[in-house]
Amino acid sequence: MHKLIDTHAHLDEVDDLASVIGRAQESGLIAIIAVGVDYESNSQALEFAEKYKSFVFPALGCHPQNLAETSEGIEHNLQFIENNIENAVAIGEIGLDYHKRAKQRASKDTQHKVLKDVLNIAMRFEKPVSVHSRYSWKDCLRIVRESQVQKAVFHWYSGPMSVLSELHSAGFFTSATPAVQYGAEHTQAIRETPWENLMLETDTPVVYHRGTDMARPSEPADVANVILETVAKLKGGNLEFVARKTTENALAFFDLSNRGVG
Repeated sequence: MHKLIDTHAHLDEVDDLASVIGRAQESGLIAIIAVGVDYESNSQALEFAEKYKSFVFPALGCHPQNLAETSEGIEHNLQFIENNIENAVAIGEIGLDYHKRAKQRASKDTQHKVLKDVLNIAMRFEKPVSVHSRYSWKDCLRIVRESQVQKAVFHWYSGPMSVLSELHSAGFFTSATPAVQYGAEHTQAIRETPWENLMLETDTPVVYHRGTDMARPSEPADVANVILETVAKLKGGNLEFVARKTTENALAFFDLSNRGVG
């Protein structure tokens, strides 16, 4: 059994969390990063971290798909993130989303402003960020770089290889999801990601299905049961090496060793 970390999971959307946590621990996981997208999910991420101490760690976020609220509500969430930043290992999920449904909820201008505001918090408190960049890869990379944030992971990256090369040159990370089994763009991105820039994630509870046996909500145990082997086959590494390298990357990225993980 390998020591593994799920670097991106929406535990607030999980049914029967206790069973999901149990299966994750039984599969060899040593930590889960519980990401938030708004005030409510951020609050829950903090609660889960308190309940499952030294195993679940919170990342507090402001997702571009969750900006269809008043400016007061957005500011309230940003203030909540800042007030609780010392309990968080990262800021996320944050970013931009240029899908038409997302832009109907929040314009590009609104998304850009909020992203810059939350990156400013990350910069001031020296926290890593977990970035959502659907159809907005170049703008996301530009804004993150301009913020001077030192550590960023572009989760489930499926964009152009030219942008991928730029973000790796900047020292940023990408993370492999179960979509690496079938998604052409994501598969290519993970194939091109250097080992030094790679982490693993499930984006729990996303349902992955095309060409897979995962026509069900994903869960953190799938890092061990699905992603590890798929990435090893794709990139030509043995399971032990892939587990060790990606876990070392995650431990350093989220500074988990100083929180008793290892």
